[in-house]
Amino acid sequence: MVNDRSLEVLKAIVRDYVDSREPVGSKSIVERHAFGVSAATIRNDMALLEEEQLIVAPHTSSGRVPTDKGYRVFVNHLAEARPLSSAQRHAIETFLRPSNDLDETLGRTVRLLSQLTNQVALVQYPSMIRARIRHIELVRLSDTRLMTVLITDTARVEQRILETDVGIGDEALAELRGVVNAAAGGLLLQDVRAVLLGIPERVHPELQALAGLVVAALVEQIGANRQDRLVMAGAANLAKSEDDFAGGLFPVLEAIEEQVTLLRLFGEMQLDAVAVAASIGRENSAYLGGAAGLDATSVVAGGYTAAGGEVARLGVLGPTRMDYGSNIAAVRAVARYLSGLLGEN
Repeated sequence: MVNDRSLEVLKAIVRDYVDSREPVGSKSIVERHAFGVSAATIRNDMALLEEEQLIVAPHTSSGRVPTDKGYRVFVNHLAEARPLSSAQRHAIETFLRPSNDLDETLGRTVRLLSQLTNQVALVQYPSMIRARIRHIELVRLSDTRLMTVLITDTARVEQRILETDVGIGDEALAELRGVVNAAAGGLLLQDVRAVLLGIPERVHPELQALAGLVVAALVEQIGANRQDRLVMAGAANLAKSEDDFAGGLFPVLEAIEEQVTLLRLFGEMQLDAVAVAASIGRENSAYLGGAAGLDATSVVAGGYTAAGGEVARLGVLGPTRMDYGSNIAAVRAVARYLSGLLGEN
């Protein structure tokens, strides 16, 4: 059975290995940490940890590295979420500023999270199942080009530019804009398709061709809003830790290209009492029905609340040899700030 000192030795091994990327031996633990015992005693503690499969000797090295199980014990019982530095807090407040464009806000969020953690950052778009249409704008760009702008109450903005052989006059466009907003304004996205498809029959015959074109674009935009998807940044950070992936980077890069895989993982992870979750190493394949592409990675995730109360996930992905305390703190802080920002909108 692992005693308290052995757990402290595990904490030291995890931290030293994360910092140095080198297997950790008893001598270096005695030199770097104030345990007040001999290297022989530390070796006995390490033997207990090895029996419990919390650490392992890689190849013929005399040092030890944490296993997935060891990282799990560390995250659950030993990791301390480090407070953000004043520079990190300032970066969050500066980089994430209010915007009515959800795409811009989430794009800024994912880039910021990647910069704070030096990992791959992921932000899930909030579900649009309860989103409502706030406004639909039709903008004349020329006699044969117009832009449709769909704005939801969750601050999502979708735009399309349309080409048409039908001449676009300002009066005709104003009339069509009024009809569209009167019919669709305030409706749930999931309910609006049938309403839009009936609009061409409700306008003057000379507007029906243009109305049909506009309706087709809006239906496409609504479909895009309802799809589950992620925005990602910092994939190049994986190259900095390439040695941590024994099977090479390709399986990891291939896995993170599959948004369905990452969305499923996000959906399976259960947030803890402090609104974060970690999936470590082979735990990922258990969530994903045996798919092994992410077996050498860890994912730290948190939840944020969008306008309208929809909850979505954000997080970071990197090697299992990551600074869990700092990453948990960054994910939690960014999630809280993003929730407040979207709530204001």
